[in-house]
Amino acid sequence: MSKQAYNLPNLLTYARILAVPLIVLCFFTEGELNSSNFARWSALFIFVAASVTDYLDGYLARIWEQTSNIGKMLDPIADKLLVSTCLLLLAANETIAGWSLWAGIIILCREILVSGLREYLAALKVSVPVTQLAKWKTTMQMVAIAFLLVGPAGDALLPAGLTMSIGITLLWISAIVTLYTGYDYFRAGLKHVMDGQ
Repeated sequence: MSKQAYNLPNLLTYARILAVPLIVLCFFTEGELNSSNFARWSALFIFVAASVTDYLDGYLARIWEQTSNIGKMLDPIADKLLVSTCLLLLAANETIAGWSLWAGIIILCREILVSGLREYLAALKVSVPVTQLAKWKTTMQMVAIAFLLVGPAGDALLPAGLTMSIGITLLWISAIVTLYTGYDYFRAGLKHVMDGQ
């Protein structure tokens, strides 16, 4: 068990979890929320590195045959911690505001509902596989968050407001796809819930 817990794929997952408070710290100086350009670029760098580990840990675990129960448990938890923390942080510093908050709320609610459904189905020994569309949704969601983390700081490289526009647009597309994939999971899971009654 100890060997499995400290193999490279699991260490990458632990690193992704550790990245969550580091991203938050980027936005806090002297105990106050700070959206300086340095804070945003630092947060982006950590977020991108954490997102890369999301791909690498699963890939390496498969090719090296190092899959483990702790890895299977922590991998989706690490993903949800990263996404939900970033969305809350972006809402707190008003990068996401107004109607765009609904896109973040939809994504967070879906993550909670699907996690609860998966936990219930796991007790029934039923597994709900991740669809290809759900994988694309996750990728789009990560790209959207990356653009939003940079936010106005991206105006130094792109035309004014373009970084934010891309981020918000991708966030809404992610939210719409999230609704569809969430419904798909719920429909598949509901069949087992109703059969179990």
